[in-house]
Amino acid sequence: MHRRVIWLQLILGWLPVGVLYAALIGFSHPGASIHFAAFAGFLSIAIAAALGLPVQRLAERVPWPHPFRPWFVGLHVTAAVFYAVAWQGLTRTIQWGLHGNAAISFHYRLVPSLILGVWLYVMVAGVAYATQATERAARAEAIAARSQLAALRAQLHPHFLFNALHTVVQLIPTDPRRAAQAAEQIAGLLRTTIEEGRDLVSLAEEAAFVEKYLDLERIRFGDRLRVRVELSDAARDALIPSFAVQTLVENAVRHGAAPRVEPTEITVTARATSDETTVTVHDTGVGVSPEQIAQSEGTGLKHLRDRLAALYGGRARLDLGAGPEGGFTASLTVPRVPAA
Repeated sequence: MHRRVIWLQLILGWLPVGVLYAALIGFSHPGASIHFAAFAGFLSIAIAAALGLPVQRLAERVPWPHPFRPWFVGLHVTAAVFYAVAWQGLTRTIQWGLHGNAAISFHYRLVPSLILGVWLYVMVAGVAYATQATERAARAEAIAARSQLAALRAQLHPHFLFNALHTVVQLIPTDPRRAAQAAEQIAGLLRTTIEEGRDLVSLAEEAAFVEKYLDLERIRFGDRLRVRVELSDAARDALIPSFAVQTLVENAVRHGAAPRVEPTEITVTARATSDETTVTVHDTGVGVSPEQIAQSEGTGLKHLRDRLAALYGGRARLDLGAGPEGGFTASLTVPRVPAA
């Protein structure tokens, strides 16, 4: 499929040149029929396009030098002359075989024809080098994006470890047995975070990891932490950034449930359309004002915003605010398309 697209692009690129060349031949030779001018023009440009393939190969084998070198100009001047001569030679030979003497009077003079051949060479070589520059820029951007995502994902590990160990530290003085249990669960969670190298996972996989994390927090909070998860069938297969929902749930536990003595309920809901997936995490905790949100967004949420920007550009969003009946709500929306 990719090869067919390339050939279609080549045909569409040369087609206007063929039309212009046929029209130029027709205007320069009023006595020639339209069919004859069109055939001669498109045949000549088809030969030019075929000779353009070696020019593209040459551009691939001899990349644009940095810094610029004089030999580079000499190489392409020589190749341009060779291209122009080969183009005119093949065109005249083929037309002679097809039309005999009638084709001789149908051509421009030799020098203008060679100049046109050099111009076609410059066009082909220029497009080839411009394409190479675009591909290099795209590869560099992709490498930079992968490096940035790897760094952001790595930053999640110490942040998550700090919060998880905080749970164990709080249990050690009051319940050493449960502290040991929590330490074992932390080891399992950390193994998952370290081994997970994907940037995108299904929401079902993310929900399974979140459930393991909540099992750890239930050791500390007991009945004070209540969780309800509602995922639509369409949303379960949707791809979201790895550890995204875990970050939102962790934020709800730390800032919503931890400061309270009363029970706190955390609700995770997800819905999906053909265009986007939205995951909402709401807690009935202490709540915050919009001013507090703007001033004190935690490290985890900041890293999540950075990952969203790296993966989706401006096509994803993270909305934070107070719930309709108090508490705190975080809503993550990502497009249902492959990430950038």
